[in-house]
Amino acid sequence: MDKSSGLDFESPILELEQQIRQLELIRPLTAQVDQQIGELRRKLNTLAREIYSKLTPWETVQVSRHKHRPYTRDYLQLAFDEFVELHGDKHFGDDRAILTGWAKIDQFKVMVVGHQKGRTYKERAVCNFGCAHPEGYRKAMSKMRLAEKFGLPIICFIDTPGAYPGVAAEERGQAQVIAESMFQMSQLRTPIICIVIGEGGSGGALGIGVGDRVAVLEFAYYSVISPEGCAGILWKSHQHAPKAAEALRFTSKHLKQLGVIDDIIEEPIGGAHRDHHQMAARLKNYLTRTLAQLKSLSLDDLADTRYEKFRRMGVFIDQSQSEPISPTGAAG
Repeated sequence: MDKSSGLDFESPILELEQQIRQLELIRPLTAQVDQQIGELRRKLNTLAREIYSKLTPWETVQVSRHKHRPYTRDYLQLAFDEFVELHGDKHFGDDRAILTGWAKIDQFKVMVVGHQKGRTYKERAVCNFGCAHPEGYRKAMSKMRLAEKFGLPIICFIDTPGAYPGVAAEERGQAQVIAESMFQMSQLRTPIICIVIGEGGSGGALGIGVGDRVAVLEFAYYSVISPEGCAGILWKSHQHAPKAAEALRFTSKHLKQLGVIDDIIEEPIGGAHRDHHQMAARLKNYLTRTLAQLKSLSLDDLADTRYEKFRRMGVFIDQSQSEPISPTGAAG
């Protein structure tokens, strides 16, 4: 990985990687040089493990946004055996920020719905940097209903800073369509697995985030708002984003402790951007194992348990009340 693509806290890692690359260019490769490379690789693994075990929430956000981090389409190529893309919402157009289609992973046939950011600037512009319009969520809903019709599980890959905030998106009912998508997902009679693979920002993430199992990659984040957005509201400046990231408690460890997610998927040493193939293998292992578990449950139990799981989130006990209070302020 070139140094220009690294993050500030990764400098020691990048320096070791550069030393290894330089030694590998030596010809002929002597036993002494080969031994040096081996020692540097061991040192690199130890250093990367140490640095990544102590990431701050803001550094985690930076990793989740890394330009070399694998996206939905990368996982479709590396972890799945087949994929046939389905386009359009049958109302307005085809939003490229959300990717949908039939897929096969081992013995399981599934429907995949996922955010797509794009790798080059041209692709990112077409995909609105992973920020979906209402037609994207309508496309997702349409394809999820199709999966339910044919009795296929749904896999959702979440990776967005948030839904597209433009005027046109609001005019076409952005908030309503996200709410409709969440409501529909809570009732679908088919297994649903949701995985946050990078950024999980606000309603844009929740729009395809209601599942029987919700998992987050180790260095991804899942939050009601981006740290910059939170800092802009509370401190009137994006410069306070690191402070906001600390307060939001949105890292995988925090989310697991709070009961917002079910599982954390461990990333390779140094993050998913350092080894796409290993990350895809770990993701595939999690998906096949979880699909096997969910397929053994009755569809009625799945839908009921999924609905109740999300209804319980945010409920708390008021010391002056004898009954639990929901986030809306109502008892029950």
